[in-house]
Amino acid sequence: MDADEVGLSIVIPAKNEAANLARLIPEIRAAMPDAELIVVDDGSTDDTREVCLAHFVRLVRLPYSMGNGAAIKTGARHAKGKILVFMDGDGQHDPADITRLLAKLGEGYAMVVGARSFGSQASLGRGLANGFYNRLASWMVGHRIEDLTSGYRVVHADKFRDFLHLLPNGFSYPTTITMALFRAGYPVAYLPIKARRREGKSHIQPIRDGLRFLLIIFRIGTLYSPLKLFAPISLTFFAFGLGQYAYTFLTSGRFTNMSALMFTTSIIIFLIGLVSEQITNLVYKTAKD
Repeated sequence: MDADEVGLSIVIPAKNEAANLARLIPEIRAAMPDAELIVVDDGSTDDTREVCLAHFVRLVRLPYSMGNGAAIKTGARHAKGKILVFMDGDGQHDPADITRLLAKLGEGYAMVVGARSFGSQASLGRGLANGFYNRLASWMVGHRIEDLTSGYRVVHADKFRDFLHLLPNGFSYPTTITMALFRAGYPVAYLPIKARRREGKSHIQPIRDGLRFLLIIFRIGTLYSPLKLFAPISLTFFAFGLGQYAYTFLTSGRFTNMSALMFTTSIIIFLIGLVSEQITNLVYKTAKD
């Protein structure tokens, strides 16, 4: 798939990445000279603007820092290409991989994601956490997901924009768009890449963003199939209630308030999951229409 034939836009969200952009932009120009290159400045306080202007890059500036996902959405709205390439501005993604990702996209996929190896993860903790998310998401969709949180991906612009309203403003946008495309029945592929070592300081804070990433687990469930999340929880409460009832009946011949509470909680959780499933179906039907 050739960049000038399909109309290719490369979107890079950046916050205080001037030094990395100074090295990255020439590499992208060399690899994809005909592509539209957009840098979304997410409230940077360094020389990001000057670097982009010096390299004649299309710069979109946010008035203040709104988050990685907000920058991605802004870039997608401004991009003119039929194919969008998203990559981080920290220099970890090799522009030479764009050709490989485009070739895979040309095989009939809606989106192709650059999947980092375990050794390419920023830290051991991040690698273990991402591995857990990948396994959970794979179980949810019934398809092997090799890198749920990778920011390096190519996607058809029209399909990506269908789900802009679902994407959060924070770092979990890759998770959301991946699950959304799977849920809508679009084919998604993964291509192994080797991420380079990041230069400079990461904007991810372990404690704050660690807690946020835990919420990804619930986002996965509610975005894809809520009943797959709520049904096991409901069954767990039902099992505890049944066990409590069996114990109290055998020891004192009574049905206790605790058993009643667990049975009631089980039913409520199941009904919430059922309603969520119907709402999810409406959301994706509207997006596809």
